[in-house]
Amino acid sequence: MNLNPEFRLRLALRTPLRNRFRLILLCSVLSHVIATAAPVLTEDGFRVPHADSVLEFPRAHGSHPDYKIEWWYFTGQLQSADGRRFGYQATFFRNAAPLSDNSSRKGFGDRHLYMAHAAVTDIDRLQFIYEERLNRDGWDAFACSYGMSVRNGNWTLQMTDPETETMQLNLTVHGHAAMQLMLTPSKPRIRFGETTNGVSRKGAHPHATSYYISFTRLQTKGTLILNNEAHEVSGISWMDHEIASRQLSEELEGWDWTAIHLDDGREIKAYILRRKDGSPDNYSRLFWIEKDGSYRRWGPEDFSWQPLRTWKSPSTGITYPIEIILHLPDELARDAPQRLHLRPLLDHQELTGTISGIAYWEGACEVLDADKGEVIGKAYIELAGYGGGLGAIGGAN
Repeated sequence: MNLNPEFRLRLALRTPLRNRFRLILLCSVLSHVIATAAPVLTEDGFRVPHADSVLEFPRAHGSHPDYKIEWWYFTGQLQSADGRRFGYQATFFRNAAPLSDNSSRKGFGDRHLYMAHAAVTDIDRLQFIYEERLNRDGWDAFACSYGMSVRNGNWTLQMTDPETETMQLNLTVHGHAAMQLMLTPSKPRIRFGETTNGVSRKGAHPHATSYYISFTRLQTKGTLILNNEAHEVSGISWMDHEIASRQLSEELEGWDWTAIHLDDGREIKAYILRRKDGSPDNYSRLFWIEKDGSYRRWGPEDFSWQPLRTWKSPSTGITYPIEIILHLPDELARDAPQRLHLRPLLDHQELTGTISGIAYWEGACEVLDADKGEVIGKAYIELAGYGGGLGAIGGAN
């Protein structure tokens, strides 16, 4: 595919080489988590997120190199002026090498590895394309500590206005697609956790915690070029920034996760942390976000995730429960339908793990009132660990 040269130029990183080197050095030294107590460290020396820490924004939107793993994650559904529908997913990952290995690590760029995934779903033409990348820290990939500036090849994420927290996301998917999106929050950022300013738990292990920062409703506008057709698009996106040194406890094999945009201006984040016996872990959560950005949380005893239909991947042979009923807490009976039907807009939305070795399903869905059959929103579902356990990600493995 021959992309428009002007568009390709805008996607390229245009920082002069000497300034880029200074930027990389700056990114590696700044820190912006204020600990009000002595830090807790993992066995290999990384900090463990804890509720006594204060995150300083906008710098906290950047990288946290004293924590082992981190990602910036986006999903959204967009529409062109003529009504054509698209979905997209983009994730930038950072994974640090063990600190105990520093004495033997003398090469350039071997302190952090940066993986990235991007996918585009052409909903109306039933097409799904994706790309995975892996680069070492340095010229081809980095994440700055002073604020949100992340790069992997020509994929870039930048906070262009710290006051409004507007972000710009530039992506290509092989030679088939290119996107340039501007994303502006219409609600305040949220720090999800066991308390309003706490940490998110991902199992019983004391180190299985994370800082979980989200923009649940981002007004999104930009350009999507797909198969040599240019579309001006707009819609709603979701963004998560998660910082941890160990994601899951060993007893967990994966997760079922969703981010839901209801048409009435409210959102839901829900995830089931799956134990190896298939039961939900006690730290599974559902969050209900009000129009003003306030939220409530519930545990697995108050909601349930009911699979309706599975799909078997012809590429990996993995079977995923891609269509579900989400049973909401009884406490929401006066605020919302009690049962939400999440139905995929395309079955084959699997990223096969050609680089990471971990396949997962990440797909655009529509949301229906399960009792009335009416479409009331949009969602993305992520299904991970069905092809092999993900326990101890960022930890023992």
